[in-house]
Amino acid sequence: MSSSHFESLVATLAERPMPITELIDQAARLQTSGEADKAILLYRLWDKCNPTDPFRYVAGFNLGTLLSARGDLPAAKAVYEETVTANPDFYPAYINLGNVLERMGNANAAVNQWNLIVQRLATLTAPAIEHKKTAYKQIGRVLESNLQHASCEAVLRQGLTLDPKQNDVAQHFLSQRMILNKWPVVEPWEGVTRMDLMKGFSPLSSGAYSDDPLFQLGGAWAYNRGIGDPSLNGEYLWQTTARKPSKRLRIGYLSSDLREHAIGFLMSELFELHDREKVEVFAYYCGIKTDDPTKRRINAAVEHWIDVSDMDDRAAAERIAADNIDILVDVNGYTRDARTKALSYRPAPVIVNWLGYPGSMASPYHQYIIADEWLIPKDFEVYYTEKVARLPCYQPTDRKRVIATEQPTRADAGLPEDAVVFCCFNGAHKLRKLTFDRWMQILANVPNSVLWLLGSSDVTHETLREGAKARGISPDRIIFAAKQPNPRHLARYPLADLFLDTFPYGAHTTASDALWMGVPVLTFSGRGFASRVCGSLVQAVGMPEMICESPEDYVKKAIALGNDRAALKKCRDKLAKVRDTSVLFDMNGLARSLEGLYQQMWQDFEKGAIPVPDLANLDLYHELSCEEDHEAQEMLAKDNFNGFYQAKIAARHKFRPVPEDRRLWTAKVIKATEQAYMGKKRAS
Repeated sequence: MSSSHFESLVATLAERPMPITELIDQAARLQTSGEADKAILLYRLWDKCNPTDPFRYVAGFNLGTLLSARGDLPAAKAVYEETVTANPDFYPAYINLGNVLERMGNANAAVNQWNLIVQRLATLTAPAIEHKKTAYKQIGRVLESNLQHASCEAVLRQGLTLDPKQNDVAQHFLSQRMILNKWPVVEPWEGVTRMDLMKGFSPLSSGAYSDDPLFQLGGAWAYNRGIGDPSLNGEYLWQTTARKPSKRLRIGYLSSDLREHAIGFLMSELFELHDREKVEVFAYYCGIKTDDPTKRRINAAVEHWIDVSDMDDRAAAERIAADNIDILVDVNGYTRDARTKALSYRPAPVIVNWLGYPGSMASPYHQYIIADEWLIPKDFEVYYTEKVARLPCYQPTDRKRVIATEQPTRADAGLPEDAVVFCCFNGAHKLRKLTFDRWMQILANVPNSVLWLLGSSDVTHETLREGAKARGISPDRIIFAAKQPNPRHLARYPLADLFLDTFPYGAHTTASDALWMGVPVLTFSGRGFASRVCGSLVQAVGMPEMICESPEDYVKKAIALGNDRAALKKCRDKLAKVRDTSVLFDMNGLARSLEGLYQQMWQDFEKGAIPVPDLANLDLYHELSCEEDHEAQEMLAKDNFNGFYQAKIAARHKFRPVPEDRRLWTAKVIKATEQAYMGKKRAS
């Protein structure tokens, strides 16, 4: 827009009243042409010239939005405050004012602002409900980010009571209950059904809730559908970009966690070991703004570090495509700060799911998942939409990890000197009732033993101590380890005698940490990816005898080891002997194997044999799995798991035919089902 046109707009303001609609239109044109400063000035001048206009609050709201986008938070705050004063019933201004206050670091004031909406909207008209729902979401988001889990759960419950079909609210509500160890996690109330809640599970939480790979698969599919598909005129983004030949494969790693994070700790050494004659490594970082040793180390190790965190999804995808990436590795999956939408543009010919998310993405654009023989046995491939590519052990680790030189004592950690110390440093959200019951059974049968857990919130600590007391165990036998920087955290691992795994979401990085620090790990595996990682690591370190056959065997073996100090020492001695030569810590071997997988994937692409994800009937698998009460009985207890679901599908098929898929409902199964039904009909 020309300067003369803007000057004419200013002259118009002095000559005559400008209708609010014309003001908004002209300001939008200025903003679209990249002249946001002039749009701001236009709104300010209009406000001075129209002090009695009934729509001043609308102009103020728009002005506040522009100021907020520019980062002028104090000015935006002042404008929004004037707006809510001018029109106390204009609730979007309260929402935005709360957002500005939060960005200014005043979370309490932001929550108070949103609470004003809740208090003022006593009459539940349709617009009032929408404003209240938004206010509850905003309050819950801030409370969650500030680790006020109990308050967050209460607020989100109110939001679900208003509208139980809000899957995003149910997702965070269930997450809070899992963190707080509230059992059962899924507990319907009036107006909110079990199905409402079950369909709200995030893909990541579903792995910690139930060892049901079809529940996890269906949930991932439903979540991916919510992300939506881009409009690309029938072409993938990589197809619209000129491809330049290269002697090396261009490998891109997309992750928000290449920093002081479990993923950063695991992958650091891998980037240093990649063979630069075979691969050209690009790291696309989409995480929080930080500058820490792990991030700097990875940045120095890769050939190209590109921060895409400030780019929108389309721009990030275009940058990846412009770099001619051959194979893009999604190291986030469905985790925080993931850029799954960017992947939907297909910025690379081959997209791989690895490490960040423990399960199938159930997306149309993730073609491979990297695992190993233990993680995904051949018979379990039906629970994944991607083609399975296998390493000797799927998890990398860092043999150069920094460990504090000062070795703490048990007294330093608040542990009894002569007790058997069972530990588990998995996050609180991984602990389910049946696991806790087993731990209490172990403590009851191992006198002079304690359970050492990673610290969480005071509310969670009290819940677990009360839970122990209710099961006849002194609350003092549960000891919480305060969170510490990773070098000091690693240094205290050897104070424990035995690491007890959780189920169904087991130890991942925490297991490799324990094994590296010389602490044996006891586990058992289920059917789902998250429940099998720990078994994969324990086997790869060379101690398969520590993988139990069942939950009962797990309890029995933990009790036996807890009552036999000599047997515990034997375990530790063996681990010390096999650790350094084990598959788990052979990072050079992993790097070469991984590069071999990349070469095979690229050959598949060149031959036109790139796998197509199988998404058939995943809506039905999701619905059927959500019908189950996964807390009443572990799905692991179902010996004929596939047959159980085939029977459920058959019942549906009888009344509404279900098309075949390549998973459980194959043409062969359909034929046998229909023949059995016709046989029963003739017999009757």
